[in-house]
Amino acid sequence: MDTTHELTLAAGVDKTAIGRCRDVLGALFGPPRERPFDVRFWDGTTDRGKEPAPRFTLVLNRPASLRRMLMPPSELSLVESYISGDIDIEGSMEAGAILQPLIRGRLDSAAAVANLVKLVLKLPGKADDDLADARFPEHARKLGPRHTPVRDAAAVRFHYDVGNEFYKLWLDDRMVYSCAYFHTPDDSLAAAQEAKLDLICRKLRLQPGERFLDIGSGWGGLIMYAAQHYGVDATGITLSENQAKLARERIEKSGLADRCRVEIRDYRTLATKDGYDKIASVGMIEHVGLSHLPVYFESAYRALKQGGLFLNHGIVSLEAARPKTIGGKLWDLVWRSGSFIDTYVFPDGRLTAAADVISAAELSGFEVRDVESLREHYAMTLRHWVRSLEEKSDAAKEIVGDHTYRVWRLYMSGSARAFATAAINIIQTLLSKPSEAGKSNVPLTREDIYSGVDKNLRTSRVA
Repeated sequence: MDTTHELTLAAGVDKTAIGRCRDVLGALFGPPRERPFDVRFWDGTTDRGKEPAPRFTLVLNRPASLRRMLMPPSELSLVESYISGDIDIEGSMEAGAILQPLIRGRLDSAAAVANLVKLVLKLPGKADDDLADARFPEHARKLGPRHTPVRDAAAVRFHYDVGNEFYKLWLDDRMVYSCAYFHTPDDSLAAAQEAKLDLICRKLRLQPGERFLDIGSGWGGLIMYAAQHYGVDATGITLSENQAKLARERIEKSGLADRCRVEIRDYRTLATKDGYDKIASVGMIEHVGLSHLPVYFESAYRALKQGGLFLNHGIVSLEAARPKTIGGKLWDLVWRSGSFIDTYVFPDGRLTAAADVISAAELSGFEVRDVESLREHYAMTLRHWVRSLEEKSDAAKEIVGDHTYRVWRLYMSGSARAFATAAINIIQTLLSKPSEAGKSNVPLTREDIYSGVDKNLRTSRVA
């Protein structure tokens, strides 16, 4: 067979495959003129959408891309088609997160699903790559039921032990891996993270000499800031060896070792004898799970002195607070909603409603003194992280590989959209453990939190 004939046959195969892909795309998203994005096929052919300058382009890298993306129709199939490299999102990954709700909007009946499956089955190829390097390992799921200490430790280490060097690429210099606090949209990430640390310290009314605990202390950013600027004796606890090692190095280098330390410790081991004046927990409750919220708050309550304050900062689900229709429940079951996060990001993690968090806190004995939403702040924080990660993509792939890089780009971009569209929220809840006489040690107003605070937060509170 001569080369010209081979090329002609290949072109014919491509044309047929592209035609079948277009049929599937039409069933999923409607005709190109209705789509807010472009589609580019593996041969460079592009179907233009309705936007002259779309925020993203869906790229199909091979004829089997859509089969990987949709067989079986589920959240995991969709995200694994991206993680594997079968498809790409060029442009804004946050904008690309609209693909899932668009698919849900089209697959609104059994007939629509059946028609899609019929079209997908005509597509060539199958998935043959291995994503095990990026998944939570199956042997870890056999360590025990969800939220037993040994399985919790494995889940936490899976997420945080991806490598300190990886996190350094896109976090601020303090390595604060939680929602920042922006006074204006133009604030730098570093300034906004410092503002968040200071806000927590002010809400807790930290005083020199107090014993302060940070549950889930990460790389030590909060305990170091509190010790340096508020003169407290600070302890952080974490389950991640990687985090603890780097945090201890940073503490030693900063000259804070006499009043700042990190321990490998499970929150369930906290005891009355610990006797802390103030406690914070930032980004920890997401790992706890609804079933263990009572244990979590009871542990903090037990370790806190009477009259002490506990600041809990964590993500909550707005969707979890609202009743679901039978159709919605069926969709979650068939689509396997949440399987991406459980498999690749936060194993065993489940977001709960704010009401569940507050109820569990009150059940343990805490009094709720204040609740503040930082939802818009987290969308802004995540956009900073994604932009930095994308700018350093080559370095990130050198450290963690292409699969894990794609997981993190997708997870953080999708989270930014979820915060921006009010699917999830983040709240800071200030809790008091009143004394026997009912004293909460909280002022009558919030004025002390905000009065005289310069947005640059450069003035130390310790003489």
